[in-house]
Amino acid sequence: MPLHLVGETIDKNRAHYQAEAGKLVQLMRGIYVDTDEDIDATVLRHAIRIARYLYPRAYLSGASAVLLRPTDAGKLYITGPRNQRTRLRSLEIIQNKAPDVPSVATAVVDDGSGEFTVEVSTFRQRFLEAFRVRSEHAASIDSVMRTAIAKRLIEEYGSREKAADAVWVLARENQWYREGEEAERYLRKGIELKPAPNQAALEFAVAWHGHRIGTLVHDGFEWRWNAAPDFNLPLVRQTVPGKLPPFISSLLPEGWLENVLKASDERTALRSGKRYMSNIVVTEDPAEILDLPADVLVARLADFEAAGVFNGRYEGPRRGDLERSFEQNLASLYAESRTPRLSGVQIKAPMCLEPSGSLVPATDRPFTHILKPAGTSGFEALPMVEWMSLTLGREAGFMVPDFALVPMSDGMMPALLVERFDIRTSPDDDRLLALEDFCSLLDLTAADKYRGTIEQAGRALRGLSTAPEDDVLTLFRRALFAWLIADGDMHLKNLAVLKTAFSDDRTFASVRMAPLYDAVTTVVFPGLQHDRMAMKLNGKDDRLKMADFMRAAATLGLRAADAETATASLLDLLSQAVRSASLPKDLAIGDSGEEAVSRMIETCQSRISAFA
Repeated sequence: MPLHLVGETIDKNRAHYQAEAGKLVQLMRGIYVDTDEDIDATVLRHAIRIARYLYPRAYLSGASAVLLRPTDAGKLYITGPRNQRTRLRSLEIIQNKAPDVPSVATAVVDDGSGEFTVEVSTFRQRFLEAFRVRSEHAASIDSVMRTAIAKRLIEEYGSREKAADAVWVLARENQWYREGEEAERYLRKGIELKPAPNQAALEFAVAWHGHRIGTLVHDGFEWRWNAAPDFNLPLVRQTVPGKLPPFISSLLPEGWLENVLKASDERTALRSGKRYMSNIVVTEDPAEILDLPADVLVARLADFEAAGVFNGRYEGPRRGDLERSFEQNLASLYAESRTPRLSGVQIKAPMCLEPSGSLVPATDRPFTHILKPAGTSGFEALPMVEWMSLTLGREAGFMVPDFALVPMSDGMMPALLVERFDIRTSPDDDRLLALEDFCSLLDLTAADKYRGTIEQAGRALRGLSTAPEDDVLTLFRRALFAWLIADGDMHLKNLAVLKTAFSDDRTFASVRMAPLYDAVTTVVFPGLQHDRMAMKLNGKDDRLKMADFMRAAATLGLRAADAETATASLLDLLSQAVRSASLPKDLAIGDSGEEAVSRMIETCQSRISAFA
């Protein structure tokens, strides 16, 4: 059997031993698969067995009660003691809270490893579920299923009226009065009431890499996501009925750009632009999809960089000759709806590096690089500190995108330029790439980006990664690196996975921890001298010791030997990198830049010494 469940098909010690030997892969606590198996296919094939193992008190409901399997989109709907969801590679188990008086029956399932029984909601309960408000389970029951259930109830009870009476009995027992009324109306008259049209309703076409993948609708009250019939990858998921899907929400502007766009709500933000990170287009006019430039690298930063400094031609926003500031000129770029939108609080500009070496705004060109200019009010050295943080990260063994400091005119401090790693590298590159941050993975809004813990992020990552052991270890190392360089801004939006698929794929071929980005020593800036870790580890966000990381490693399911080796290696590499670290020469960075980086190096040395 390719699937192994501790306590059912394998004992705990044997599972641990075989995982240590590389024969099994642990997907989450108690669940293992053979290393040489197609893990995504195995998880989907045994989805109901997995759900029964994880949630023995739950039963199949919604579309899954009808299909006795996950939906084509890899969703398995169950009902149990509480609302929760679990993502395990290509499978998403969505549980809602059971009614007070559930009506269930028994079904038989065979997933290739033998028959077993499972409880499912009855036809009466399924029919009532179909009329629940703001329910994913209701949305999973399409019109064809609803009609079939109605016909089945009429056949069972002999008439429309008797079927309606039978459904009403269950509705009253659970105080589902509105659902009972809607179900009765459908059964007696065979029609559903349709809401009156609202002139404020919006409909957006959503495309990924130029291909339409679905429609996003706002009826004036709530959002509804409708995936295209031919798109089955689990990219955009509406996890809370009525709310904007977290993946789309994670793309929306924050902070400075949100204020520039006067984006008072999600509707306004989406109407203001069209192009987003992760190769996503959201537009009210589907005809625009093919007219917008594709984000594909047309020149590599490595070809126009020397000793950490960009040596091409910067042709982006500048300080004006009169009263307009650099920030005002940058803001004016975003008045054009074709200018790509970026998330994150820091001021950023979407740029295109052309084959000639010209760095120009990406309004009508591929969005290939991100420019981060110097800040104000004590944050003028931010690009230099981030450049140094990324340099240390690269020396410490992390994957880091290409980056360089860009000399700026008009007496401005240098800006930081970072090459995008979530786009194709040439027109011949046939990969379909998407970057999903951990806010989206954990179904949290950007406002909640400081709420998570390293352990929570690790559990989500283990269930999704196509190389879980390697990626969870990378997350562990990232947390340690953040502590050692005093990065107090490694929150859930500054951690992400990079997903890769190919045309006609039904699951992502690769889901891996994304390269290091947005790393910066925060304690050297005004007001942040006592900055703590953005995410707790072992219940703490300050004064972290080796013991805290070892306990976190155990919680993350890492082997102690691997965690200890990774820690020792990172300490050694980072210690060497800090000793030899220096800013690029012959670059006007000012006294504030030198001072900030000097304090950063002192902080890193102090933390490494204390930790070691």
